[in-house]
Amino acid sequence: MLDESELYGIFIIIASDLEWEIQTLGLANPQNALPNCDYYQVPLEWFDSHVTPPTMLQLQEALQSAIDINADFQLYFYNVCSLHKRRLKYQRILSTQAKPTMDQVGPRGLLEYGICNNHLLNSWLIWRKWIFDIDNRSGQETGYLFEPVLANSLGGVSMGSTNSIVKRIGEDGQPTTKGRQVDCYIGAENLAYEFKLRVTIAASGQGRFAEELSFPRECRAAGIIPILIVLDPTPSNRLTELSAAFTANGGRSYIGEEAWNHLEERSGEVMANFIDNYIKPPLTAINEFDTDQLTSFKFTWENDRIIISDGDSHYIIDRDNNHPLEDDEPEP
Repeated sequence: MLDESELYGIFIIIASDLEWEIQTLGLANPQNALPNCDYYQVPLEWFDSHVTPPTMLQLQEALQSAIDINADFQLYFYNVCSLHKRRLKYQRILSTQAKPTMDQVGPRGLLEYGICNNHLLNSWLIWRKWIFDIDNRSGQETGYLFEPVLANSLGGVSMGSTNSIVKRIGEDGQPTTKGRQVDCYIGAENLAYEFKLRVTIAASGQGRFAEELSFPRECRAAGIIPILIVLDPTPSNRLTELSAAFTANGGRSYIGEEAWNHLEERSGEVMANFIDNYIKPPLTAINEFDTDQLTSFKFTWENDRIIISDGDSHYIIDRDNNHPLEDDEPEP
């Protein structure tokens, strides 16, 4: 849960995003000024640095004042809080994810034993298991965040398979009682969105791609208009085929800059600001990375920290060995 200091920091950041004076919401200027950078560069310590933050009641009143100015502030505030909580939680995961034991990974060494020095092999087994574990949790946490945040921005809701109004089609071509996950459903316009960062040939196996192709057909059977959003415009045969499936079933596709423009237009002025500040910049920067130009890393595991270095810069993960974080959610 976010405390008063952290919530106060979020109010300050959002007021800066929207070019509002913080006093407009009945809150005082902070003693520790907001660093002159965007949210992702603000040190996490800054959020905890407000010694005398407003009370929870004052923060609640500030939230209501902001909603009175613009009702979309509620979604903006919710989304920033959701993003911040997931980032904080993942820092806890990094700092407490246990180092694997040889009992866990030892048998895997049979496939590579004798190829290299045993100490190098054993270290390789430990590192790759730890990286696999934290990457698994990263995918999990991002999944819980990404789709609901975009759905909120559009004014819709995410639907799990248990409560979905889109049903899977059986082998007989008829809808079954089994629901289909919907990334974003807007009931007022009967729209079902499918969000994708990218669609490449390598991204989907044949079975999984058949599953993706069935979504627009199942939407049409339910009387719902399917909408495909693909943020990365890199062309591929499967992207063309998937886009054609949405069109053939009465839907539409938005790819690359068209997708960003659609999200911003649908979101309204305030929520478009959220997309421009928190979603588009990091995803655009990540997509521009050339995977053929990988950086060489050096990993160092010390008792109280892990250091990831490429020679010019480093990423330090402080370790909390006394308070391991239990996996409170199932692995995907």
